[in-house]
Amino acid sequence: MSPTTTGRQPGRHTGENASGKTGDTAGEHPAGAAGEQRSTGRSAGEKTGENQQTGENAGGKANEQRSTSRSAGGEAGENGRTAPDKASAPAGQHRAATGEAAETISGGHLVAKALKAEGVDTIFTLCGGHIIDIYDGCVDEGISVIDVRHEQVAAHAADGYARITGRPGCAVVTAGPGTTDAVTGVANALRAESPMLLIGGQGALSQHKMGSLQDLPHVDMMTPITKFAATVPHTSRAADLVSMAFREAFAGAPGPSFLEIPRDVLDARVPAENARIPEPGRYRASTRNAGDPADVEKLADLLVHAKKPAVLLGSQVWTTRATEPATELVRTLNIPAYMNGAGRGTLPPGDPHHFQLSRRYAFDNADVIVIVGTPFDFRMGYGKRLSPDAKVVQIDLDYRTVGKNRDIDLGIVGDAGQILAAVADAASGRVDNGAVGRKPWLEELRAVEDKAKQKRLPQQHSDANPIHPYRLVHEINEFLTEDSIYIGDGGDIVTFSGQVVQPKAPGHWMDPGPLGTLGVGVPFVLAAKHARPDQEVVALFGDGAFSLTGWDFETLVRFDLPFVGIVGNNSSMNQIRYGQAQKYGLARERVGNTLGDVPYDQFARMLGGYGEEVRDPADIAPALRRARESGKPSLINVWVDPDAYAPGTMNQTMYK
Repeated sequence: MSPTTTGRQPGRHTGENASGKTGDTAGEHPAGAAGEQRSTGRSAGEKTGENQQTGENAGGKANEQRSTSRSAGGEAGENGRTAPDKASAPAGQHRAATGEAAETISGGHLVAKALKAEGVDTIFTLCGGHIIDIYDGCVDEGISVIDVRHEQVAAHAADGYARITGRPGCAVVTAGPGTTDAVTGVANALRAESPMLLIGGQGALSQHKMGSLQDLPHVDMMTPITKFAATVPHTSRAADLVSMAFREAFAGAPGPSFLEIPRDVLDARVPAENARIPEPGRYRASTRNAGDPADVEKLADLLVHAKKPAVLLGSQVWTTRATEPATELVRTLNIPAYMNGAGRGTLPPGDPHHFQLSRRYAFDNADVIVIVGTPFDFRMGYGKRLSPDAKVVQIDLDYRTVGKNRDIDLGIVGDAGQILAAVADAASGRVDNGAVGRKPWLEELRAVEDKAKQKRLPQQHSDANPIHPYRLVHEINEFLTEDSIYIGDGGDIVTFSGQVVQPKAPGHWMDPGPLGTLGVGVPFVLAAKHARPDQEVVALFGDGAFSLTGWDFETLVRFDLPFVGIVGNNSSMNQIRYGQAQKYGLARERVGNTLGDVPYDQFARMLGGYGEEVRDPADIAPALRRARESGKPSLINVWVDPDAYAPGTMNQTMYK
């Protein structure tokens, strides 16, 4: 596509002319006029004497600027001064003498080259004048530009893209409100340990502290919610800083990074030979740490001698693509496995080692519990839901997570796949690995599991009207295929689905993660369907959650990204409503949590998608099939019982 500017920044336009200047930038462009560079041998990015009197420059000091001609941000030696014997000056003088023009490249094109080197093939964005040179670079590098209607959607989509592909996601937003709109998406990626890069625009360095359009202290704002946040100080450093941001994003447990790029730095052109452009595969090391071999042996011993072991496979099992070693370990040693977060789907439904509804019983009675790639946060009762008599082992990418909130008997820091494979290998050398002796333990858990399923079956098959949420999520689970990627975006309705919906393969479950952010559904659909166009995407929304980012349903229509969407509509924020009713009584249960009766099926049709309304439970399955067959983005608006609450909601476990 051909990127275009919009009226997002009133009165601004690039206005770039042959000298590299822009019409809305006060003072000379930081790269300098091309003629001046060739005739004087000044380094790329150098400013004139008049502009050096501002007294402040990125990374520079006032006295240094007065004593030398500084570039924007400096391409300097240790004292910050421009080194006259740098390669840039002689090269410029040589070309001036021979008449040969220096090959130059802009900051935006350097950013695009660095993204390409990392394997980024898509950026999610909402346009603004500060960032359009990145679009131009992406066109040259063959990187898709997916433009959305809200920056929060762009950030969530980058998060989702990283989860689906295993490569870092990237969102590009303009300065000021563009960047602040993306904050929630970045924060969600931090708690979900999702590697993504947010690039934000910024006013020109030449206008630093002058009150330029949309100027805010973005780096200060982003530092607490990222693993790395920095300003690109000079055009020649643009690609280098991008590679640095990616290194930080993958250090330990992955997470988001942020780069702010001033407009004049981004638009300026520098000699290509002066810019460091990291080569693919050569600027960061492998993160596949296999842990301490001695601790691996200890874990193997614990599992071999355990009578009633249990393992929880968390999101890092998918992050590290550890499906095969995790499966091999539990099958070889005959260990029951529970899954949460993105770890769901590691074992397929029906596998004899796949358990779901007996977790509390298992954790109360196990003698060895192995927690893989999930923290002792609210989802785990901060570690208090594990038997005090069990030996507890925690495996995590992040050293800071191991042993946090609860003492452990053994902690191993490293890649889940590498560690689990090493443990399985260490256990394989034993004369008796204990697998046969664990058969009664698995039978005991299966009985608990079956009892819980039987108790819930009447609600899953209920013909009640309004529709019981258990019936809705049962029909969705029956509808999923081996290729279906399932996305849950909501409170109470998604809590219901967590007990029933079972993805058929690894990487086929997506939810917000521990930040509990509503509104991730449409952006995750956008990311998943764009990354995996041949796979079906099925998304369940609460009506409150859908309304937060629902306008980007139009983006799905515009980019022809069909999916099957279901809105469990009870016209309420029911997870909060239940807590209010319990705390303040029924007379005050409807304060600040009641929504209008919105026909989301009509909303879908208005935007060019497919929509149906369902009030009878018998109509759910046929409506889902018609949505699949429509070949369009779809919304099935299912009216569910507003007075039915999920067990997790009634226990209010998220607050305990």
